[in-house]
Amino acid sequence: MHKKYRSKGLRILAFPANNFGNQEPGTNAEIKSFCRGKKVKFDMFEKISVAGDDQCPLYKYLTTHPDKSIAGKLKWNFEKYLVDRSGTVVARFGPRTLPDSEKVTKAIENALAAKTG
Repeated sequence: MHKKYRSKGLRILAFPANNFGNQEPGTNAEIKSFCRGKKVKFDMFEKISVAGDDQCPLYKYLTTHPDKSIAGKLKWNFEKYLVDRSGTVVARFGPRTLPDSEKVTKAIENALAAKTG
């Protein structure tokens, strides 16, 4: 998705978190090294907490969003949120929804095509 839509304005922001099944136990340096080995090209941020008492403000906002199709407790790693060019959260996709699925692709294309005010 990054390679396909970057030139049209898509930015993928990844936030490693260790809130589910101890899947990200490493340090920020270890995570960064692992991602380099996988040839990750999108923006990778430092590890944060996406759930629990120490939940970061971004995920607190996302999980308590006024739109009930966006709000809600995270189920697992790889939850995906689509934010349009004006900063409005327009969609949420669960961890089992593949990033290159038709549903995600269509939402990305619609968001990229939309005019901003």
